[in-house]
Amino acid sequence: MQGLPDPASLTAWGLLATAFIIGLSGAVMPGPVLAVTVTHAARQGIKAGPLVVLGHAILEAALLLALVLGLGPILTKPSVGGVVGGVGAIILLWMALGMFKALPGLTLDLHEGKTNTAGPVRDGFLLSLANPYWSLWWATVGLSLVAMALDSPLGWWGLAIFYVGHISSDLVWYLFVSVIVAKGRRFINDLAYKVLVGFCAAFMLFFGGYFAIFAWGQLSAAWG
Repeated sequence: MQGLPDPASLTAWGLLATAFIIGLSGAVMPGPVLAVTVTHAARQGIKAGPLVVLGHAILEAALLLALVLGLGPILTKPSVGGVVGGVGAIILLWMALGMFKALPGLTLDLHEGKTNTAGPVRDGFLLSLANPYWSLWWATVGLSLVAMALDSPLGWWGLAIFYVGHISSDLVWYLFVSVIVAKGRRFINDLAYKVLVGFCAAFMLFFGGYFAIFAWGQLSAAWG
């Protein structure tokens, strides 16, 4: 596994740091999860980031188990990537159109108790599932890291430590994002909030089209 530490020399802290740094390098890249975190944080405050990550973490735990059971090679098939990308495009376009439709009557309610915490968890789960690059990352880089963790002297504990390190990177980044957005809420009026949501919806619309193009290319390759 070129570029990764030697599993035999890994300590618990070394594995934790490796998983955190590599995970953070992916977390900070802009994408649909970032857009929806910003949208939720504008209304729900700091808790939005951790709730989005919770949905993301539930899905990643399930995928991690699937990889250990041998799902990795299946995820790299063009037909699978095409289906994931196609479904992802539909989910993103559906969410983006819903956000656009809600814009005229949208108002910024700063009373956090009135918000639905299930929304960010659901969106964190769905948007991770909708991203074909997420499954591709796990089938390649993620699978290498899983093997490295299991091959280390830590064994199955190494896999748990890797998961904690990886999820911690997502939590740190999206908590940071939600803090920045939440602290600025007092300076955001309804018009600014509509512009923010509209921008996020446009961002997700763009990624929906991008995923659709990806899906078409993968399915074309699969069908020859």
